[in-house]
Amino acid sequence: MKRSIHAPKAPAAVGPYVHAVEANGIIFTSGQLGLIPETGELAEGVEAQTHQSLKNLAVVLEAAGSDFNHVVKSNVFLNDINDFAKVNEIYAQYFTEEPPARSCVQAAKLPKGGLVEIEVIAVVKG
Repeated sequence: MKRSIHAPKAPAAVGPYVHAVEANGIIFTSGQLGLIPETGELAEGVEAQTHQSLKNLAVVLEAAGSDFNHVVKSNVFLNDINDFAKVNEIYAQYFTEEPPARSCVQAAKLPKGGLVEIEVIAVVKG
């Protein structure tokens, strides 16, 4: 059984996909750029985009019945790996309890010219 998750308060998907899918109590989110939901534009700079990406993920997780404390794995894609320290500092503000397993890689190019994109796997709060 799988269920598509649409989070009306998150930015619209850039392509033909949903915000997340829940299957057997596990939530797989689509990658979230630092898009401002009200305008569809990217926030300015890697720090602002990182905060916005994580805020967007929070909205998606809430719509799916979860939160950051229930994230078990995250993937962070950076336009420039030299931004790792800045992104890591902000990321730590959102994962304040036991952090999830994480991968972080530099991507050749992100959609819409984004500087950071983050996706997570979480479990439904139970």
